[in-house]
Amino acid sequence: MVDLTDFALNEEYKRLQSIGDKLAEIESLIDWKLFRPILESMYKNRTASGGRPEADVLVMLKMLVLQQWHGLSDAELERQCIDRISFRKFLGFPEYVPDSTTVWSFRKRISDNDKESKIWNEMQRQLDVLGLKIKKGMIQDATFIHSNPGHAKADKPRGEDANTSRSKDGDWAKKGGKSHFGYKFHTIVDKDYLLIRRFQTTTASVHDSQVDLSEKGEVVYRDKGYFGAAAKGFAATMQRAVRGHPLGIADILRNERISVQRVPCERVYAVTKEVFKAGKVLVTTVERVNVKMLMTAFSFNLHQLRTLKKKGTI
Repeated sequence: MVDLTDFALNEEYKRLQSIGDKLAEIESLIDWKLFRPILESMYKNRTASGGRPEADVLVMLKMLVLQQWHGLSDAELERQCIDRISFRKFLGFPEYVPDSTTVWSFRKRISDNDKESKIWNEMQRQLDVLGLKIKKGMIQDATFIHSNPGHAKADKPRGEDANTSRSKDGDWAKKGGKSHFGYKFHTIVDKDYLLIRRFQTTTASVHDSQVDLSEKGEVVYRDKGYFGAAAKGFAATMQRAVRGHPLGIADILRNERISVQRVPCERVYAVTKEVFKAGKVLVTTVERVNVKMLMTAFSFNLHQLRTLKKKGTI
């Protein structure tokens, strides 16, 4: 009966395959099974914080990718994974599709067990294996991730004392005369392959210049928001006019050269916000937002790997 069911599913999938399946393309780009030890280590005992997972951890990781890739809520993710043949194929036609509560718990467990860095490091290791090692040129930038400020006054308590459904950790920042509430997604990408190499999630009020994602030996291109801030790498930062010291022609021309180098970074935020719908979050703490940004960066790199494969780079 199982063989008959598998046959029927694969026959149903053939028509989609004949016209192209984007998810099948990204599924083959990385070795998913290497994430299994990282994820299964979160279920190391049978206590309240451990115990065996209710579903395959790789199925749940892939569901988080699908969620971010298509900008889905937990409930809609569950429905789509049951309904869409391309989603089921991407998940490997599992006998059991985890429900929305299980997915929520899995995402929370990643945060509670501090597994974000290990998941991310494994992704970066696989990029290196593909021959996409970082060279020198890097671009750092940041973007606002909006969340619900609620209607309470700004001086009302947040954090654990906040008896409200609004964002508990988010805060306000102003840029270009506009106010933003929520968080910031800081990234650094390499100029050669436009892959996100490092990221950090902060509240919105943290100034761009307070986060340095560069490493020694790297040339890091940065806009005027980083003016005056040191970097571990070589800082190619745009100059900013200050009172009594207007920009000279040399600084203006230098800014133009740096701006040209930085242009490709705009694609990162265009994809993450317009395609992945990651510009707004419903989760309420910086830890939970960080997991969402992990999956955003993870999904973007899969998106970019697909582009690089089409170009013949890998």
